[in-house]
Amino acid sequence: MIRLLRDPLVHFAIGGAALFALYASIGPAGDAAPDRLVVGEIDIERLADTFARTWMRPPTRRELDGLIDQHITEEILYREALALGLDRDDLIVRRRMRQKMEFLNDDLIELTEPTEDELESFLRDRAESYAIPSRATFRQIYFNPAAGDAAAADRAARALEALRSDSAADALGDPTLLPAALSEATPIDIDRVFGTGFAAGIANAPVGEWSGPLASGFGSHLVYVEARQPAVAATLGDVRAEVTRDWQAERRTESRALLNAELRKRYDIEIRMPAARRE
Repeated sequence: MIRLLRDPLVHFAIGGAALFALYASIGPAGDAAPDRLVVGEIDIERLADTFARTWMRPPTRRELDGLIDQHITEEILYREALALGLDRDDLIVRRRMRQKMEFLNDDLIELTEPTEDELESFLRDRAESYAIPSRATFRQIYFNPAAGDAAAADRAARALEALRSDSAADALGDPTLLPAALSEATPIDIDRVFGTGFAAGIANAPVGEWSGPLASGFGSHLVYVEARQPAVAATLGDVRAEVTRDWQAERRTESRALLNAELRKRYDIEIRMPAARRE
């Protein structure tokens, strides 16, 4: 069990011992010249710009002096931490340094603009991914499986016969919060409303007549497809922004793999697998 030490003298003694150990590890300054620390104009402008973006106004001279003082403190502690090796075996530091290396590499890719031929080739090789989806405009009549004496599908089938005999559609079906119609809806839109798989039923339904019943996650439906537009291949003009973004993302992935491969050539890597994991 951990006991909290509440005596301030004990806290002071522990703190003093810790500071003594820290100063001892740093070592006495002696007559050695101190490290040079220059806060340049670029540093000061960066500090002022960061303050301005945060507070939507430039810093006062007093505030800027405080920012510079904080910067000096941070830089000194950072250098001393590195001298003590505090960055070693720290998972967070390791991941942050890896991330910064990848960002440096990514910056080179961001400076490279793809040519028209590169974008056209990229789109051509992935035409299905960028195709403009099909759309359907339809009405539906819902039949609740929990309502009525007969199964929803059976009642829907009888209602379909009634519709084909020119019965009024408004008088059929059960109350629901589902939309009575969707206009120019994509398969994603349709499945988002009625559940996965309903769009496939709409795609196969005849145009210009009532059909069904189609099952959804909610019950059974009769549908009247008024119009349907098939999926069409996109031109570069249709999806230029998306293709450019994806082209750059793929270049970043390839560039990172190349960077890792080249850097690994500098190391003689030995992996010592534990005996229990060698199978």
